[in-house]
Amino acid sequence: PGFMPDQYIQGNAGIRIGRNCIMAMGVKIISSNHDLCDYSRHMEGGVAIGDNCWLGANVVILPNVNLGNHVVVAAGAVVTKSFGSNCIIGGVPAKVIKQLPAYREG
Repeated sequence: PGFMPDQYIQGNAGIRIGRNCIMAMGVKIISSNHDLCDYSRHMEGGVAIGDNCWLGANVVILPNVNLGNHVVVAAGAVVTKSFGSNCIIGGVPAKVIKQLPAYREG
């Protein structure tokens, strides 16, 4: 995926981004938190984003989140937990707003 202005990608614990994903301006992906007893260390975590996902403007994806295929994340959402495929999620914290049909290629 290409990068837009104001994006922040912290991949200390690993990030997997599927094919055909788009990310708008201001997207933040944080793969790990600091250890609360030693700020110089990062905790285990990671982020996985499936195929055909769309992250809207100013979305924040936090550690230990897995998004299935064909997930649309509404602008300004803070994603604190994992979601399955074929849905629109949004809010703070993010929740399912709508189920979607399977993604159609081309």
